[in-house]
Amino acid sequence: MLIIDDLSLRIAGRLLLDHVSLTLPSGTKAGLVGRNGTGKTTLFRAITGDLASETGSISLPKNLRIGQVAQEAPGTEESLIEIVLKADKERAALLEEETTATDPERIAEIHMRLADIDAHSAESRAATILSGLGFDEAAQHRPASSFSGGWRMRVALAAVLFSQPDLLLLDEPTNYLDLEGTLWLENYVAKYPHTVLLISHDRDLLNNAVNSIVHLDQRKLTFWRGGYDQFERQLAEQRELQEKGRVKQEAARKHLQSFVDRFRAKASKARQAQSRIKALEKMKPIAALVDDTVMPFSFPEPVKTVASPIIAVEGGEVGYTPGQPILKRLSLRIDNDDRIALLGANGNGKSTFAKLLAGRLTLDKGTMTVAPGLKVSIFAQHQLDDLRPEENAYEHVRRMMPEAPEAKVRARVARFGLPTEKMNTAAKDLSGGEKARLLMGLSAFEGPNLFILDEPTNHLDIDSREALIHALNEFPGAVILISHDRHLLEATADRLWLVKDGMVKPYDGDLSDYRQEVTGSAGDRRERREAEKASKADRRREAAARRQQYEPLAKEIRATEALMDRLRKRIDTIEDELANPALYEKDPIKATRLAKERSEASAQLSRNEEKWLEMSAEYEEATAE
Repeated sequence: MLIIDDLSLRIAGRLLLDHVSLTLPSGTKAGLVGRNGTGKTTLFRAITGDLASETGSISLPKNLRIGQVAQEAPGTEESLIEIVLKADKERAALLEEETTATDPERIAEIHMRLADIDAHSAESRAATILSGLGFDEAAQHRPASSFSGGWRMRVALAAVLFSQPDLLLLDEPTNYLDLEGTLWLENYVAKYPHTVLLISHDRDLLNNAVNSIVHLDQRKLTFWRGGYDQFERQLAEQRELQEKGRVKQEAARKHLQSFVDRFRAKASKARQAQSRIKALEKMKPIAALVDDTVMPFSFPEPVKTVASPIIAVEGGEVGYTPGQPILKRLSLRIDNDDRIALLGANGNGKSTFAKLLAGRLTLDKGTMTVAPGLKVSIFAQHQLDDLRPEENAYEHVRRMMPEAPEAKVRARVARFGLPTEKMNTAAKDLSGGEKARLLMGLSAFEGPNLFILDEPTNHLDIDSREALIHALNEFPGAVILISHDRHLLEATADRLWLVKDGMVKPYDGDLSDYRQEVTGSAGDRRERREAEKASKADRRREAAARRQQYEPLAKEIRATEALMDRLRKRIDTIEDELANPALYEKDPIKATRLAKERSEASAQLSRNEEKWLEMSAEYEEATAE
């Protein structure tokens, strides 16, 4: 169990967490969400002991193993499989000791422990994880130094997953993954047997891989049951109620204050006025909602509409070395209103295809017809390095508008979604999301007819991703998308093309079908269904026996739920009474008593919610099939 108690964290004088508390029962899978820069990674550093807190404490069980992806990707001459196997330090130490041990009893202990930790299947498990993250058998035996930084970060992720820590901390793990790797990770985390705390802005990952959400907002942590969509709906409802309560309370305060102002000086009304002053002092203000609206994206419309097809390819082959095509037998067309998502694992040629469409590569064979006057723009994450680090956003845009007045240049920068205070910030000091906005705006500056986006959501938080979806849906030109964010693809793409085995072909299914293909072949799924069918009766009997065994716990859970419902109803009733301004005038003593009762009921509800979470987690784990 992870217990955070009254924790405050400060970085460079800036308070990020202010007296927060949180309890995560063992086995919880929680997504940690919040705007970029709110302190999510800082909280991870405090959990691992790399950052001292200003107040409060973080409690973890003794000998609990914490795992997180290494900051430095491995770049040694060791093979990938060796690097991953070494991540299980206990297994590695036991195997090393086995070669030198001479005491028969100790040798027996080593063998027993190796059997307990399932050491004999270690290589198979490591290979399965590496395969899921995109490394075939040949790649698994290549040295890490032969891979790029992004691929080595996948190895680092594979290593921490293989070590199976008791508390798994994952900070934006999909940033280095393609859609296929993201789908595999989603499935892996959902089945992970221990506690997971995951920072991510991937809506589908947060809906399918975790069972709770921890929201970091306004320097506070709030725990919510369920996936991201459920959290978002509940948060909206809570904020609506909060705003209604604030308006009611403000009206009540004005009414009380008006009475005090009118009658404080009158001796006959002094007592009543004094009671209202006390009521005002005890009335804890309901905070107004903070306006945290995300700046929108805005892409300029094409200056000139071109007729369809804007690009047509017949019998095309393309690659980087003559005679060694990456893609072949290309026969396709793109119309001026197409919205196409490219599927396929990294290394299959998606970026090569994008470069061909953008005119950065030419066909070795075949023909490619481009509509006259076609403008193509491409955005890719690696282009972030092309920004001039010492120049600010205004200066970047000024280069493209040398004759325009300053107001017009700044207005154009604002369309990128960069606020005024960021326009004069050097590019090197912008956040990843702000750099992405700047580069995306520069890429689409001249109003392309075809806009190609390669992993545009890296470094964007969830709200910014929603803003990007709106902008792409409003953009009148054609769009080609390469992304691991399934929500973005589902919300914007009308067609799916699969880049695989050196070809680009339309994909007949939808993203759910593709997910099934990625997480298991048809044969595997058929075998699983048959095995599940054969053992269904056995599982039902076992589950029934477990439920019978844990029925006393189930009864206590139901009793706690009933008590929580009663407490919530009583709190709602009290709040309705306290929202009536007349109560403070007619019966201020009752108002005070009700306020105290509400406080006690809220505290009791909080204690029972924590108890219910722990019991529910225990029951679900014990009775899971």
